[in-house]
Amino acid sequence: VAEKITSRTRAIMAVHLYGQTADMEPLWKVAEKHDLLVIEDAAQAMGARYQDKPVGSLGAVACLSFYPSKNLGAFGDAGMVVTNDPETAKTMQILRAHGMEPRYYHKMVGWNARIDALQAAMLRVKLPHLNQWIDQRREAANRYVSLIQRNGLGGYLETPKELPGRFHTYNQFVVKVAGGKRDGLMQSLKAQNIGCEIYYPLPLHLQECLEHLGHRAGDFPVSEAAAKRTLALPIFPGITLEQQETVVGACASYLRAPIRLAA
Repeated sequence: VAEKITSRTRAIMAVHLYGQTADMEPLWKVAEKHDLLVIEDAAQAMGARYQDKPVGSLGAVACLSFYPSKNLGAFGDAGMVVTNDPETAKTMQILRAHGMEPRYYHKMVGWNARIDALQAAMLRVKLPHLNQWIDQRREAANRYVSLIQRNGLGGYLETPKELPGRFHTYNQFVVKVAGGKRDGLMQSLKAQNIGCEIYYPLPLHLQECLEHLGHRAGDFPVSEAAAKRTLALPIFPGITLEQQETVVGACASYLRAPIRLAA
């Protein structure tokens, strides 16, 4: 990050991916040195913590998502921006309502980005259950790790790890599949009606919409490798041990089939 900062840099955006926070302390130090804002993309990390501080309090601004698949999901599209800076909060309030202040007088170009009252009402009902749901996700994640090891799949599936000083909420349970077998495994699982997903099949720097930045394959080898290996297995608060055994058993049947055939 420090190597990428120029005179044009205004902020550092940290992405809390899959339910675990980014490593914030080094980013705080870089931001302080260069007088930059830190913005949290906390869309997947509602309830996560770093050094016992909750997401949403780790930067100047944090962006939360309440899309239905998130740990705290609305009935449709919804989200929130949080900040402890009154001036920034006022700006966001103006931006979310067409840039108006007062009504019909536009201080800036904004959006129609107010959360619907129906979505807010649903979220208020669900919010008291969030901690329990996160605990259930964490229990399910631990069961997956145990089942994967018990089925001898440790060499095939690299499981996510909760890093020191973090509290992982497992919005997704994403494994790394070895041996170039990720795509085949995904097809096998879907053929058995087992939900799975690739987050994300094409890194940002290779997306058509960002071609103007001039990046090429090889510029970001870590993200490119992750795009080729990662697979999200089904996880949700109510997932049962039996369902997880079915998922891991299906993974074992596919990944270990060549060994059985060779024998």
